[in-house]
Amino acid sequence: MSHPNAPLTPAGRRRLCERIDAGRPIAHVAAEAGVSRRCVAKWYARWQQDGPDGLIDRSSAPDRTPGRTPTDIEDLIEALRRSTKYGPARLAAELQRLHAITVAPATIHRILVRRGISRLRDIDPPTGEQLREVVRFEHESPGAMIHVDVKKLGRIPAGGGWRIHGRGTDAHRTSKRIGPGTGRVGYTYLHSAVDDHSRLAYTEALDDEKGDTAADFWRRAARFFAEHGITTIRRALTDNGACYRSRAWATAVDETSTEHRRTRPYTPRTNGKVERFNGTLAREWAYIREYSSEEQRRQALTDFLNHYNHERPHASLGHKPPASRVPLATYRLTAGGITMPTVHRTEQLSFDSMTA
Repeated sequence: MSHPNAPLTPAGRRRLCERIDAGRPIAHVAAEAGVSRRCVAKWYARWQQDGPDGLIDRSSAPDRTPGRTPTDIEDLIEALRRSTKYGPARLAAELQRLHAITVAPATIHRILVRRGISRLRDIDPPTGEQLREVVRFEHESPGAMIHVDVKKLGRIPAGGGWRIHGRGTDAHRTSKRIGPGTGRVGYTYLHSAVDDHSRLAYTEALDDEKGDTAADFWRRAARFFAEHGITTIRRALTDNGACYRSRAWATAVDETSTEHRRTRPYTPRTNGKVERFNGTLAREWAYIREYSSEEQRRQALTDFLNHYNHERPHASLGHKPPASRVPLATYRLTAGGITMPTVHRTEQLSFDSMTA
């Protein structure tokens, strides 16, 4: 491709060649175009030999590269990259250790670039296969699709866990003994529902992922979305977890006249919006600071959800919050008896009452 300041393009070269074919001297044509006679002569010779194809820029790569790394070694480097995910320096060391082959890290990097695997995001972490093209979709209106999922987190023992005291320390072991039962702290199950169109999200930290628990969560989630003007939920998308195959879940979904859809087995990307929200929960709420107890972390969930839904900019929404896409954006979750004003109903639901 011609550089930005090139005086001639393939179309311009053709016009010059046609003028010469019409009888104009090469020197006159070159002077009129503001280029050297030698340049015009070069393109005219190619025009005579190859026609229009001769006026296209050619690669500057040499016809032969005797010093290039053999193909079989390049194949070996690619196989190591996909199986180990190592960078050029470690791949060079592995080649020397396993196969007694010396290749410079800079050369390995060029090979990875040529083969399209120089960045880890280009290959699938578990398998090393080339990643598929991402297919993104968005439903046309709020309530057209709600993504539902459960994420399991380790509970925080009384006094704080290893993130505060350090893994394996005396204080860490003591904090585990303070907890209920025999010192097994257990897990918190985050049940989340995310609206496909607006990305409006609702999450509850519950004690299990049984069918009855998931069903009750769905009913409260439907009330939450109704508070934002989403009174009709047409579809709910979940994975194939046991709680979503239970009769209790089916009954709850029927109560809201919602069609239940499931992802293909072992295909979490189909439910990508709630999967991405799970990652946001972990980064921006669950592990963003040190909590002294599980109760303290759960109490912080209310503020996070209000921030996420009403203040946090979302890249896919033009850097606007999810509440900018719902009919009613004044509702806020509350905790500790704090009631925020709302314009569409006199009785405000509290976060505590919705998780009771």
